[in-house]
Amino acid sequence: MLQNRVAIITGAGNGLGRAHALELARFGAKVAVSDMDATAAERVAAEITADGGEALAVTASVTDEAQVAAMVQKVMTKWSRIDILINNAGILRDKTFAKMSLADFKLVIDVHLMGSVICTQAVWEIMRGQNYGRVVMTTSSSGLYGNFGQSNYSAAKMALVGLMQTLALEGAKYDIKVNCLAPTAATQMTAGLMPEENLAQLEPSLVSPGVVALVAENAPTRVILCAGAGHFARAHVTLTQGQYIGGGLGAAERVIELWDAIGERAGEIVPPYGFTQGEREVASAMTVAGKR
Repeated sequence: MLQNRVAIITGAGNGLGRAHALELARFGAKVAVSDMDATAAERVAAEITADGGEALAVTASVTDEAQVAAMVQKVMTKWSRIDILINNAGILRDKTFAKMSLADFKLVIDVHLMGSVICTQAVWEIMRGQNYGRVVMTTSSSGLYGNFGQSNYSAAKMALVGLMQTLALEGAKYDIKVNCLAPTAATQMTAGLMPEENLAQLEPSLVSPGVVALVAENAPTRVILCAGAGHFARAHVTLTQGQYIGGGLGAAERVIELWDAIGERAGEIVPPYGFTQGEREVASAMTVAGKR
């Protein structure tokens, strides 16, 4: 399915990244195993080559533009193209918002959000030039729905959804498809966060088949795929039909009075682009004005 496709996977020395690397290689991809830990990256690359695949170990911090540029150049020198980027690298610095330092908040934003931005921008022109690309951002249920003690992580992970939405639109004419993966897996990052019996069900390799679907030639785009324990679901950012309220005196009271109707989910849509909201609001106002 991925024969001769070239993939870069960040944070691939352990956990989910390792599982993704092994799975993509199994489907024929040539894999650049990127990690800050050179020994871990080399170990995973050796696993792939021992199984008959092609792999390259690269050491880079996703927050260092020069290191990322060097990584991309190394991959291009070896294979002359980059088809797939999986932004998987991440860290945790969990504390309640009241106790969290701004340094820890910024660090998590830098690694998850800016690390994904830096890596994606480093391959974006290559993908545009070859009229083909597949990019996966790693979001999280913590970003989509919130999680106590993870304000920094949640903010970064939801930001990646917004990044995916826009890049999918900008990449469409170049056959660049951009998606989000929201994984649940037992890794170094989740150790101690769940009961042991739950973690036993969350083998990272059970997530990786979803990654193959997100980077295949017939992959979707602008999808949020939730995956864990062999179970797969899709999350959506939706817009309700809403209610026209108007302005002037009493508008705030009408918003409160019609709160349930504003949030009524029957007939909600997944907007094709952000300005859909504005278009519907203007249409609603003009419809009401035309009835007067």
